[in-house]
Amino acid sequence: MTVTVRYTCPHCGAVVSVEREPDLADRSVTTVPQPGWEYAEPDGDLESADGIEFHCGEDGDVTDLDGDPVAGCGRPFYLNFVRYEQGIELEPEPPTYGGPRFDFNA
Repeated sequence: MTVTVRYTCPHCGAVVSVEREPDLADRSVTTVPQPGWEYAEPDGDLESADGIEFHCGEDGDVTDLDGDPVAGCGRPFYLNFVRYEQGIELEPEPPTYGGPRFDFNA
């Protein structure tokens, strides 16, 4: 059984839909890939991937939040799945949240 899941492009706000297994757990959507993670195309082998690489508007139809068709920006973004190694949840490197911050204005 598959479900349709919708993701919002972090660049332009367009909505991308993908059919996938319901037991895949999402961690985050990022504008850059996680180092060392393997990404599948939206219609690829999602079960063996660490996430999905989308190209907004190029991988299929995109809509606005109300469901009306839009063009999409063409920029890549990444859905990162929760990953496990020997039953322990792995954190992205660098983390997609709460990571180091640099102040270049000092």
